[in-house]
Amino acid sequence: MDKTIFEAWGFPVERMFLAAGPCSAESEKQVLECAEALVGRGVGFMRAGIWKPRTRPGSFEGVGLKGLAWMDRARAETGLKIGTEVAEPSHVEACLEYGVDILWVGARTSTNPFSVQAIADALRGVDIPVLVKNPMSADIGLWVGAIERLANAGLTKLGAIHRGFSSTSEMRYRNAPNWKMPIELKRHLPDIPLLCDPSHISGRADLVPVVSQEAMDLLFDGLMVEVHPDPPSALSDAAQQLTPEQFFPMVGNLVLPHERSDSAAFSSRMGGLREGVDDLDGQLIELLGKRMDIVREMGRLKAEQNVSTLQPDRWREIVEDRVAKGSELELSEGFVLQLMQSIHEEAIRQQEADRLPN
Repeated sequence: MDKTIFEAWGFPVERMFLAAGPCSAESEKQVLECAEALVGRGVGFMRAGIWKPRTRPGSFEGVGLKGLAWMDRARAETGLKIGTEVAEPSHVEACLEYGVDILWVGARTSTNPFSVQAIADALRGVDIPVLVKNPMSADIGLWVGAIERLANAGLTKLGAIHRGFSSTSEMRYRNAPNWKMPIELKRHLPDIPLLCDPSHISGRADLVPVVSQEAMDLLFDGLMVEVHPDPPSALSDAAQQLTPEQFFPMVGNLVLPHERSDSAAFSSRMGGLREGVDDLDGQLIELLGKRMDIVREMGRLKAEQNVSTLQPDRWREIVEDRVAKGSELELSEGFVLQLMQSIHEEAIRQQEADRLPN
């Protein structure tokens, strides 16, 4: 993890970068109480929602402008920097008027390129730090595109927040972590800092430490955690918020791994193991190439006899056989299924390509 970026932006950092605060600013008393509990303990900025995008009308949708005044007072009295979510140009204008220190674009907004562009246009010429949460769907193009729109508007202090993805599947989390997506984001944009929002991934306070440690194991640069003086009384997302008394011990208990080791023995052994992996990966690619040679021949035979490219019974047979073989080798069913689906998709593509007229 890299603390220097946030330090260069003017935010305090200790072990890691931390953003903390209530899901929503609910009252002046609540905001001030939270700020007093966070100040002087390594928190980079206090977060609080001012405008809350809710699925259905009638839910608590934030207190609006007066919440910015409360946060401004909290900053004046404690010295804590403040940040909030913006979803439209009027939000940006209000935040700039109050001198908010950092903004973020939420998951519902990053899903819509028109909304992101409107925010980028409103921020043109103002180099305030802006973080972009992943879109609701697992679409890396939307996430990268949202960051690029802000960069094209001249913003240079940009970061990302992983808050999980919506899913219709039953699972222990509120939003699917789908860790491969933030890893892929870092491949596309290696120089931007990446935070994890374990509160929205978890949906439950007791799972926040687990998700936070997973993020640290994947070298995230910090966390944005929802912290409330009295979570049961919260007007939004009560179940996922920690108290300050829960938050700071959790942070202190996190193990922060390093990307590299100074041990010569470790480096030597790891180098040998990596050579073995590289060699096997090369063999895997060659085998897949040979498999596709056979697949193309099968496709030509199918075309000659007007047989469908997709063979459902054969596909079910392959899945059952490969999953069973994978289980014998201690490979998870999900991994083997995903692998075979990718191979099957490429096989279908190869066969369909051969059927296209030249």
